[in-house]
Amino acid sequence: MIRYDGIQENPESENRGLFETPGHARNAIGSEAKSAMSATSRPPMSSRNKAASKSVKTVDVVIPDKLYFRIGEVAHLCRLPAYVLRFWETEFPQLRPVKGSTGQRMYRHKDVENVLRIKKLLYEEGFTIAGARQHLRAENKVDKKQTPLPFPERTAPDLKQIRQGLREILAMLSPRQKRA
Repeated sequence: MIRYDGIQENPESENRGLFETPGHARNAIGSEAKSAMSATSRPPMSSRNKAASKSVKTVDVVIPDKLYFRIGEVAHLCRLPAYVLRFWETEFPQLRPVKGSTGQRMYRHKDVENVLRIKKLLYEEGFTIAGARQHLRAENKVDKKQTPLPFPERTAPDLKQIRQGLREILAMLSPRQKRA
């Protein structure tokens, strides 16, 4: 009989608890260990199942309404170790928490959002660190482009009329000249 973990059971030695692995000498395993091994043995995973089990799904994180978060709080919120956050600070210029008087890192709400965005890029979307850095830089460039204000188009006669009105207002506000 062949089990899922590749160990071949010897039917004659089943009562003695002896197993035979292909190409190896017999291993003596007690009946308690045998039952424990059969309980934990699983069929081999397909490549699709392996990829699905490796992927980390981020749950929608509710960021509390606070001004500052300590590194431990951010690590807990984002489900990341603190050392990962410290490493990301060296790799991503967008992630710059301020340090308090005690030297403790204090993350702002924007920093926590950046951590979650970086985590999504790296763990879910499969970016490398350099690729995620580039992607974030490109996003920031798009955000910085300012849309022009929608001024209405004015014709030359309209502008002359507006200019004349402003001159009249200026004449009213300027100090009156002495009349002789």
